[in-house]
Amino acid sequence: MQTGGEGSLRPEQCAAACDYRCSATSHKKPCLFFCNKCCQKCLCVPSGTSGHKEECPCYNNWKTKKGKPKCP
Repeated sequence: MQTGGEGSLRPEQCAAACDYRCSATSHKKPCLFFCNKCCQKCLCVPSGTSGHKEECPCYNNWKTKKGKPKCP
């Protein structure tokens, strides 16, 4: 999977990056929804299926109204 930090993806690459990011979760549908939303905004998806959010500060720092991470 391509990495490279913030803005390293093109919008059309988000679906494939999020498919991989969400491949290990049992909550695939919400994971894909929020991952794609975050990718469209940040043009970055952290490497791996979890963690590594420091690679994408925009993705990492986007929070819900309750202060929880918005991006999987």
